[in-house]
Amino acid sequence: WDETHFGKMGSYYINRTFFFDVHPPLGKMLIGLAGYLSGYDGTFPFQKPGDRYEQHNYIGMRGVRLCRLVFCAFLGSCLVPFAYLTVLELSKSLPAALLTAFILIFDTGCITLSQYILLDPILMFFLMGAVLSMVKCNSCADRPFSASWWFWLSLTGVSLAGAMGVKFVGLFVVLLVGLNTIYDLWDLLGNLSLSLVMFGKHLLARVLCLIVLPLALYTATFAVHFAVLNRSGPGDGFFSSAFQSQLIGNNLHNVSVPE
Repeated sequence: WDETHFGKMGSYYINRTFFFDVHPPLGKMLIGLAGYLSGYDGTFPFQKPGDRYEQHNYIGMRGVRLCRLVFCAFLGSCLVPFAYLTVLELSKSLPAALLTAFILIFDTGCITLSQYILLDPILMFFLMGAVLSMVKCNSCADRPFSASWWFWLSLTGVSLAGAMGVKFVGLFVVLLVGLNTIYDLWDLLGNLSLSLVMFGKHLLARVLCLIVLPLALYTATFAVHFAVLNRSGPGDGFFSSAFQSQLIGNNLHNVSVPE
């Protein structure tokens, strides 16, 4: 059922048809982009679960063959190295990291979620990417403001924006990173060898990379969403008449509407 739901939304992006959904737009935009790049034309109706795709090129969005752009399957497969690197960084134990990777490789739930057109593999990719980036940034604490420190801190912010841009469940990883940041700043504040100016730089760096950057990227996804979906569709009725007048094909298109 979910593949019918999100596959249809991928088609909406390809056809530039406006729709409304409870989730933020990033995941569905990426599904639509994967379908577009792999040759899918957005014509499959996605009416009910179990319908055969026949000649429609759905492989790019779903990803069960290596001969195409395997988007969801690729992101799902990234969870294994992400988990391996995270546990290796935290525990410094190769057996523990290998065991973690082994468990994920043979987890039927993870495999199943990653082979269909769903938001879940995209969400998990950004969630685990944020955790890995946070852990890597923590490991660079002894060399703050170095290139690697800036890279992992910025990548954490990008991953936070990605997680929030796919589903609001991403708020939980935002909370995790936020608590970790508060702990780091509290520890730095208690370091008497650190000047207030240097502490201010640490604070500013985290504000820029973990608040400003994610918010900018999150807002940008909505800007792209509204720029791409410029044709009338099933989501028109949820919005004002003034908004509907901007949609091509709507009965109110280019009509002068009072405020």
